[in-house]
Amino acid sequence: MRPALLELFGTLWPSYFVLLAAGFVFATWGGALWARRVGHNPDVIVDLGLSMLIFGVLGGRLLHVLCDGHLDDYVHLCTAPELVSWKIGRAECLRADTPGQLDAWLGASARALGRWDEAAGVCRPIERDCFAWARFWAGGLTYYGGFLGASLAAWFLLRRDRFPFWKAADMAGQMVPLGLCFGRMGCLLGGCCFGKPWDSPIGVVFPGGSPASHVQAELGLLDSSMLPSLPVHPTQLYEAAGALALTLLLVLWLHPRKRYDGQVFVAFVGGYATLRFLLEFARADERGGVAALSTSQWLGVGLGLGALWLHRRLESRRTRPIC
Repeated sequence: MRPALLELFGTLWPSYFVLLAAGFVFATWGGALWARRVGHNPDVIVDLGLSMLIFGVLGGRLLHVLCDGHLDDYVHLCTAPELVSWKIGRAECLRADTPGQLDAWLGASARALGRWDEAAGVCRPIERDCFAWARFWAGGLTYYGGFLGASLAAWFLLRRDRFPFWKAADMAGQMVPLGLCFGRMGCLLGGCCFGKPWDSPIGVVFPGGSPASHVQAELGLLDSSMLPSLPVHPTQLYEAAGALALTLLLVLWLHPRKRYDGQVFVAFVGGYATLRFLLEFARADERGGVAALSTSQWLGVGLGLGALWLHRRLESRRTRPIC
């Protein structure tokens, strides 16, 4: 685990955000090469990549705030800090004497200093913080929120520039999972999106103070959140490997054989929704849910059904007789 990957201009940059940005750079570069090869303006793809990065981060952050189970904390941090309770130990709470330490423990929700509430046995923030919800660089982004935000930006810009929409969607379907592979490696370095305890030689142990240690201490699996975590499923690596395999499948096999524009994008949406649905059963981080399924699984079901509907619609256009 390495929460900060590099230092630039006197600022430590979180690993997750650095690798997420690197993924977007590689995906945009690949898309620009594709546009040049097929005779379209690559500058449109560069503008598209920048816009998708901005709106993807915005959408990912908003869905995290609304659906990952931290909404009350974000509201109370601004309106009534005394109602916020961080379930960490007294020593950890009182040691949170620099901005960012509580971010690492709690998964990017807090920057205020800690105050130990002896009666309740919890840590509470000292100061109000009305902008904790907006600090995306400290972590707390959901992939599906980013996907939806980036898709809306792409739809608007491609229509504005009169760029062939479904051809561009097929390009994105090949490049987005490559960017996702980078992003999940950033999750591994940042310690988020971790898996359930797993006694295996390839299980990953995160250091004390990590999000995994915090959750396991809250569940009573550890005596303190400052102890190293129990070995867990490396779900970040599972998803990175799955995203890379999906990229290779779409680029090398499906794209040369596609029957209509948009088929690669549809296959990406359906393939990733299936991959994510299955991986969620091995994850153990806090991310909200309804009934027996997580928020991401419900979204995956919806996107999978949407991909099936879109496949039938686009394929019917291809086979529709011309009168």
